[in-house]
Amino acid sequence: MTLEIKIPSPGESITEVELAAWFMEDGALVTKNQEIGEIESEKATLPLIAEQSGQLKILIQEGETVNVGDVVATIDTSVEVPDIPAEPQVETIPTAGAKPAVTPEPAVTPDPLLAKKSATSATGSSAAYNAVKSTPVAKQMMEKEGLSVDDIINGLKKITAADVKQVMQQQISAPIQMQQQEASREVERKKVSQLRRKISERLVAVKNETAMLTTFNEADMSAIMAIRKKHQDKFEEKHGIKLGFMSFFTKAVTEALKLFPAANSYLEEGEVVSPRFYDIGIAVQTDKGLMVPVIRNAEVMGLADIEKRIADLAARARKARLSIEEMSGGTFTISNGGIYGSMLSTPILNPPQSGILGMHNIIERPVAIQGKVEIRPMMYIALSYDHRVIDGKDSVGFLKAVKEYIEEPSRMIFGSHSPEQFLLEI
Repeated sequence: MTLEIKIPSPGESITEVELAAWFMEDGALVTKNQEIGEIESEKATLPLIAEQSGQLKILIQEGETVNVGDVVATIDTSVEVPDIPAEPQVETIPTAGAKPAVTPEPAVTPDPLLAKKSATSATGSSAAYNAVKSTPVAKQMMEKEGLSVDDIINGLKKITAADVKQVMQQQISAPIQMQQQEASREVERKKVSQLRRKISERLVAVKNETAMLTTFNEADMSAIMAIRKKHQDKFEEKHGIKLGFMSFFTKAVTEALKLFPAANSYLEEGEVVSPRFYDIGIAVQTDKGLMVPVIRNAEVMGLADIEKRIADLAARARKARLSIEEMSGGTFTISNGGIYGSMLSTPILNPPQSGILGMHNIIERPVAIQGKVEIRPMMYIALSYDHRVIDGKDSVGFLKAVKEYIEEPSRMIFGSHSPEQFLLEI
């Protein structure tokens, strides 16, 4: 029986895709549910799955554009695919009265510098030791005893610091030979994928169709870093994931959006739409371009849930295994350029959203604290916003609120109040 592999639909309004890659060669044996290829559209990347085991026949080559529903390969299910034997299990706890199983030691690949000598003359050696120098007295002793350079090297019990220093001194005194590099005039050309073309169009549209401005502030990261240092081990032990910075910023953003709903709004057909939920997009850089998976209702999630969700979405984004639903519908976006060393930037809007927060690297800098200069870990933060929706006062207020939440994380529990203000009801 011949099974056809057809192009699945990546989403509504998409009629054609690009066959990005085949993971198997033509004629290869494939197993049921195995990923055999990958397609790419202007919105997402999807895998091609073998629905049955058999022999693969590729009909369409990589890089070609095909329509949704086209047959790109077939699987001959009459060809028997041998089962892959499972790895034997090693019993780690012996039963009563039984001798524990002895696990054979793995074969060790010998180091070429410790190889056995070949059948050579008494003073001969392997090719690895041709450069080893010997004194005349040493040569006579080796010849008399029938030893080779290999025997001497292999018989050494240990390398001393004096030996290392001697070799280092020899390398320093040896003339340095500069490697000659040949000049190249090669040029590489690579076809732009549908996904990257769509991203490019959206970025240009943002610049041309919005009144985008950026406002800046800086946040002292001391409090968050102290919390992470104090509770990291227990947090990871209980939740199975490390406590990072992104969860704090995601939580701070959701709390700040409650105070400044304009930053959570967007324009649609002459109306300003202001959702009462907070779906936060997290920008993730992948080999195929920038992906922005969305955390739904981040306002009701704790830090542990946010960390787990970000880790899951980011991992699948880098493997191009996100669905269109997981990348659509966000109300606000966070982009962390700090992981690449960015000190300051103006993040570009993710349409139709009206705001995006840019995080940057943490640098220890001198700052004035109550009349004294102290060294603090500081981060520049930036808010790019659409001035048609968000006024300057709201943009500055929103970013200032994020700064305050980061510098005093307990405020995230008590809203816009400090713990003292909440206690005193002021």
